[in-house]
Amino acid sequence: MSEEKTNSGNGAGSRRQFLKAAGLTGAAAAAGGSAALGQTLTGVQPKAEELPPNVPDWSRYLGEGVADRPYGKPSKFEANVIRRDVEWLTASRQSSVNFTPWHQLDGILTPNGLCFERHHGGAPDVDPDAHRLMIHGLVDRQLMFSMSDIMRMPRVNRVHFLECAANSGMEWRGPQLNGCQFTHGMIHNVMYTGVPLKVLLNEAGLKPNAKWLLVEGGDASGMNRSLPLEKALDDCLVAFKMNGEALRPEQGYPLRLVVPGWEGNIWVKWLRRIEVGDMPWLAREETSKYTDLMADGRARRYTFFMDAKSVITNPSPQAPLKHRGRNVLTGIAWSGRGAVTRVDVTLDGGKSWQEARIDGPIFERSVSRFYVDFDWQGEELLIQSRCHDSTGYLQPTKSELRKFRGVNSIYHNNGIQTWLVRANGETENVEIT
Repeated sequence: MSEEKTNSGNGAGSRRQFLKAAGLTGAAAAAGGSAALGQTLTGVQPKAEELPPNVPDWSRYLGEGVADRPYGKPSKFEANVIRRDVEWLTASRQSSVNFTPWHQLDGILTPNGLCFERHHGGAPDVDPDAHRLMIHGLVDRQLMFSMSDIMRMPRVNRVHFLECAANSGMEWRGPQLNGCQFTHGMIHNVMYTGVPLKVLLNEAGLKPNAKWLLVEGGDASGMNRSLPLEKALDDCLVAFKMNGEALRPEQGYPLRLVVPGWEGNIWVKWLRRIEVGDMPWLAREETSKYTDLMADGRARRYTFFMDAKSVITNPSPQAPLKHRGRNVLTGIAWSGRGAVTRVDVTLDGGKSWQEARIDGPIFERSVSRFYVDFDWQGEELLIQSRCHDSTGYLQPTKSELRKFRGVNSIYHNNGIQTWLVRANGETENVEIT
């Protein structure tokens, strides 16, 4: 028999355990075996007069003109597609986090207005004309760059994910949050436009003993982190646009650091200062936070890489199955060490696996989108995904991860996520032990 831990709420409510009879009813068939249309379990039926060949009301009248929408907004029927927070995870409204609604998205790019936020001192409103980036320390020339200076330098476009080190962090001790927005929503994936950091460092000239950078933001918390020079010269960007438009204020407008594949706290927003040194600074945010407490009480530090990870976004607790018959399972996968090469999916709790179809562009250190078409007739499912990356790494189970890491950390949890789909389509966060 397999034991599952589950939590059906969105808060820190008590976890309950239950035993499930061995042998789930047969997992749904793979691609291609469904009926043309499935049986609807829930949902509002349209009025007969709105169905073809009748002409619905919205086709009888002129709509809004172009002058009514100087900046495009989603349909009013998509008003529930928003970032959400969890109150008990909030230290204050200024030192807080909200989550990307991945269960309501598709493809690989996150709309700018839905990219999760993590602040340590709130989001400032910075005048770009008054903003400056200073580079000093172990350099030949101490420099001060205006936004105009930076915008006239050679620029590049790169698609990368940004993931908070604490993404899935509440799940170390078992299921806590019921929804992929809350378990895996501290990640977004956008196209950044900016100047390679090495261009700016070359302008300043590096001393022979330069080894590390201290990167600092202009928010009220003075967020700063130590960054190895090797990484800075490799693929880091000083970015001013995301998905083609200027950074949003909450994403660091007018200037932020992009550190592909590494934990999000190093991606300093409202970037104002870079100091070049010969050793790490042991700053507040890399000692009091962002270290991984091990089972024996020691702490790992400078665990920069975000390892391969994936999650099924549909079905999931916030996106239950609503139809019998033809259905599409989908999710996202990513790796901070390279590109996603394969995603496997199980519908029976790991007894059997099938390779998912990855669709859309695949980039290094970027989210990839996967799909499995399947037929569902109301049987209970235990669904999971596991990611393979270009280094040969395979995403571990949570039990495998805990053997090495214990349960004391809140960072770098990339264990396989399990959703239980019940006979009525409702889905919840569980764990197979």
